[in-house]
Amino acid sequence: MRWFSLFLIAIVISGVAVAELQNVEVNGKIRIRGNVYVSDNEWADASYVEQRTRLGVKADFTDNVQAVIEVDSYDVWGEDFRSAAYLTGVDSRANSSNDVEMFQSYIKASDMYGTGMSLTVGRQELAFGNQWLFGVNDNGSSGFTGLSWDAVNLGYTSDTFKINAVWAKMAENFTDFSKGDVDLYLLYASYTGLEDITIDAYASYVEDDVPTIGQGTDLYTIGLRGAGKIGAIDFESEVAYQFGEIEDVYPRFLRSADNADYDAWGINLEGGYTLDVTWSPRIFAGFTWFEGGDNGDDHGWWHRHNNNDLGFNRLFTNVEYSEFIDDTTLQLSNAFIYHLGVSAAPTENLCVKLVGTYFQADSESEDTGCLWWHHSASGDLGWELGLYGDYKYTEDLIFRAGWAHFFSGNGIEDGNPVLLNGLAGLGADDNHDFDYLFLETEIKF
Repeated sequence: MRWFSLFLIAIVISGVAVAELQNVEVNGKIRIRGNVYVSDNEWADASYVEQRTRLGVKADFTDNVQAVIEVDSYDVWGEDFRSAAYLTGVDSRANSSNDVEMFQSYIKASDMYGTGMSLTVGRQELAFGNQWLFGVNDNGSSGFTGLSWDAVNLGYTSDTFKINAVWAKMAENFTDFSKGDVDLYLLYASYTGLEDITIDAYASYVEDDVPTIGQGTDLYTIGLRGAGKIGAIDFESEVAYQFGEIEDVYPRFLRSADNADYDAWGINLEGGYTLDVTWSPRIFAGFTWFEGGDNGDDHGWWHRHNNNDLGFNRLFTNVEYSEFIDDTTLQLSNAFIYHLGVSAAPTENLCVKLVGTYFQADSESEDTGCLWWHHSASGDLGWELGLYGDYKYTEDLIFRAGWAHFFSGNGIEDGNPVLLNGLAGLGADDNHDFDYLFLETEIKF
């Protein structure tokens, strides 16, 4: 597979050498969001403004050849920039090691030799399905840093079928071709022969040879997805199964150096119904399950896997279920998630949404104490209420605002390992609730 990928790269490069430039397009996006987090005990109070700026150039050549170069920068206001320090004249905020990054840089050949095949080589975004497991980290929540890959993406598209075979180099340690590295292999197929309905099947393999929590990781994921619309009803359904192992897990993660196995399921379901009345309200409900691993007898996430079974790993998700306990760094897992909501469009340019979500741990922490000091762990993590609005000022400029409140459950402080893909507990207090407010603007061209 690796040598075949290198062979394909050589074909694309040789093809571009004879292609003639036809058109050049400049594009970009600026996204700015102000965030405010408030807790009634000031435990998690925070406020900041984040900004991501993207600027790209797309060049079209003859013979369906395309080249894309895109740079981006993600920063928080008040840091990593040059300004005047009015007291001392010395400004130490700037850190040029991570300012403007090469976010995308690839060559793409489409409909190669009239066969429907395509080949994309270089740094690129990879988004499949609804991005439940394979996304670009640019969703509607905070922390929209983006995600791109150094990859080879070979595709084939027909009237009713589409398939992509991807090899991505996630980490390089300059040894053997894969020794000491992290590689992703993905096969993703879609059937589009049904009107307004897509059926997907996929298989992925993450080969991680970097010692992180063990000497090496082999993680396999297979899944099925169906999504679409039938009349006023829309649906999204996906199920995935993971298997594999982490070799020689370090003692701080298990009781002794041993292998830990992946053997977990993940399910994501949502259905909606749009009423044919004023404002076009859509009522929707959903259920998500990320299976947890086996609990140990002691508390603390480093003792958790007594039976060496790990929970569901959400890989590179772009789907977030909470403003407080789930994002691409927290990676909420080992949980049941239920949500119910309604959205509407009061005007042509305004869309509002109200959603309530309940969170419950799948594999709970072990009970503690004994006799009259006995404490039974609770799986009740809490529930969240959110209100959101999008206003499209023009075709290119949009304003967003939202508020969310998290009602803590008893399981918040019981050490249930639901973060970091089921490895870490929340460490919060069930006696306190949390609020989140944001204002955002985005322009693209």
